[in-house]
Amino acid sequence: MIELKNTITELLLREQGIDISKYDTTFLNNSIQKRIAEKQCNTPEEYYTLIEQSNKEAKRFIDSLQISYTEFFRNPLTFSVLERIVLPSLFLNSKADKKKETRIWSAASASGQEAYSLAILIEEIKNANCSNCKFRIFATDQSEEQLLEASIGKYKASALNNMNIQRLKQWFIKEGKTYTIKPELKENIDFSVFDLLNKQYSSPPVSIFGDFGIVLCANLLFYYKPEFQKIIMKKITHSLADDGYLITGEAEREIVMNHNYHEVYPQSAIFQKNR
Repeated sequence: MIELKNTITELLLREQGIDISKYDTTFLNNSIQKRIAEKQCNTPEEYYTLIEQSNKEAKRFIDSLQISYTEFFRNPLTFSVLERIVLPSLFLNSKADKKKETRIWSAASASGQEAYSLAILIEEIKNANCSNCKFRIFATDQSEEQLLEASIGKYKASALNNMNIQRLKQWFIKEGKTYTIKPELKENIDFSVFDLLNKQYSSPPVSIFGDFGIVLCANLLFYYKPEFQKIIMKKITHSLADDGYLITGEAEREIVMNHNYHEVYPQSAIFQKNR
């Protein structure tokens, strides 16, 4: 399988101009195995011949590597700590520092559930405290297709399992079997294409500058080889405000802590830079 991975990597770089060598070896091998099974190939060599001769299959395989799974309020503990501790303290600090707005970067937002979950929490905090605190969420992904879906904000009922009835009624418009985000929730969210491995920019160009109070980059790092994890972590660190928070997935705890971060609340996957 290692040899097949290498030959497919060379083929896609040569024929498609896409370098997949940045991805973790186990992840790549598993992705190849899934495509072999789905295309019902009898041998690895048969699949290589297929991907070599079929431009459609080559692009399908590349698309399968796009990490695009997300959901509303994905990690209950993380969002509970955000709601009760992190976001209120961020708004207090922004007010004390006379900042115009609290800035948040959802760095792998996929189809938008993470960004909308944050916006819902913030609006609820504002309403509870009768606050007029301003915020801006910059939601980025490298997939234009995913971002288009995010900007539309239309979801099937099955995608809303973590949403309570009150939030569903307040922030969504029911249309048959789908639910669409209300326009007012989109007002403070900017969706834009951004590649975390882009060498030119350290943060989304639309954000003009970093200084993010929160950067969310959940369940992405472990798909990459360590040298590419380092590039992403360096970019995030540069973009964070001095007392900003980095939020990842639970499985990425060790990766983040090896890059000079500490977990501020146990098992929350919420981190700050070590001083």
